[in-house]
Amino acid sequence: MDVVAYMQEVGVRARAASRATARATTAQKNAALNAIADAILSGRAALLDANKRDMDAGRKGGLDDALLDRLELNDARIDGMAEGLRQIASLPDPVGEIEDMHYRPSGIQVGKMRVPLGVIGIIYESRPNVTADAAGLCLKSGNAAILRGGSEALHSNQAIATCVREGLDVAGLPQTAVQVIEITDRAAVGELIRMRDYVDVIVPRGGKGLIERISEEARVPVIKHLHGVCHVYVDDKADFDKAVAVAFNAKTQRYGTCNTMETLLVAEGIAATFLPPLAKLYAEAGVELRGCDKTCAILSDARAATEADWDEEYLAPILSIRVVADMDAAIEHIHAHSSQHTESIMTEDLSRARRFISEVDSSSVMINASTRFADGFEYGLGAEIGISTDKIHARGPVGLEGLTSQKYIVIGDGHIRT
Repeated sequence: MDVVAYMQEVGVRARAASRATARATTAQKNAALNAIADAILSGRAALLDANKRDMDAGRKGGLDDALLDRLELNDARIDGMAEGLRQIASLPDPVGEIEDMHYRPSGIQVGKMRVPLGVIGIIYESRPNVTADAAGLCLKSGNAAILRGGSEALHSNQAIATCVREGLDVAGLPQTAVQVIEITDRAAVGELIRMRDYVDVIVPRGGKGLIERISEEARVPVIKHLHGVCHVYVDDKADFDKAVAVAFNAKTQRYGTCNTMETLLVAEGIAATFLPPLAKLYAEAGVELRGCDKTCAILSDARAATEADWDEEYLAPILSIRVVADMDAAIEHIHAHSSQHTESIMTEDLSRARRFISEVDSSSVMINASTRFADGFEYGLGAEIGISTDKIHARGPVGLEGLTSQKYIVIGDGHIRT
């Protein structure tokens, strides 16, 4: 297959379809979303069968446990895909919203209207549920989508794509509004990220290597985060029970996600009493602990952490722990080692909490909550297209509004400039 010609055809179809999605009514888009959800649920057996083929191939190919966890579809995840689509359908439609209308001294009215970005290219690995999430968010925000999943999830993604096409048909929208690339040739990614005539923005979701490649080679704007080195800081004015529960959940609720805690920071004044009971829970869960000298002095089973550990996104049952003098030291550590994804403070001191959320420069900053909440579903976005740690246009979980832009609109009554 001529990859360049194939991708050009995909781009032409996407650009044409984007005009249809941009003018689609809210009712039409919601009908498509609900129909896709129905198709996913009714197609459960086919989805599980396709995913089994991918999982079997992944095991034979030596995929590690974290990647297999991301790849797997089960009844709960299929239900979650459908629920995510229905939540997106229930959300307000941002397209066409007009704000800040005001009169200028000349007599004209000036304001801003929210509009779709156009065509969004999404490149992702392993997680087939991204296919449904991305299709739903792009559709509701009035965009066309070109989706390129990883080769390890080819059968799962194509099975979901069939459900998406069924839903688009029901709503009278072109099937090409969401196209899932059918070839596994890596050259397709290279073409997608350079198609400035057809693609308005690229969203990479996957490992650091993938995102670094996209960032370096793309000729299309990119919404991204490289990795998730997330921190929880336990202050000496924290509630112990809350802090233990949050620190345990932030690490163990799921290991293979970008919002999983990778480094725990503990105030020196409470470390000797706080760490041992928490370490016992981690041991029961099979979590390997790597600590600073002070941590290792308190926890005999902890391995000595290297400097590289403070910058590591493990995506595995491994946790780095550092005992810090106070909140100043905690914030300094976060500034030095954070990927600006998500950080949390455990404290009952309101002034410290407010200072933490003011001074920590990450896309999500939390008080007395697990970092695992940092995703679009939990934030009420219905689902997310990804997490952005950039500071332009969209930051944090990117939902509907992050997939739109604004244009100025002007209303006059024969006004001329003098």
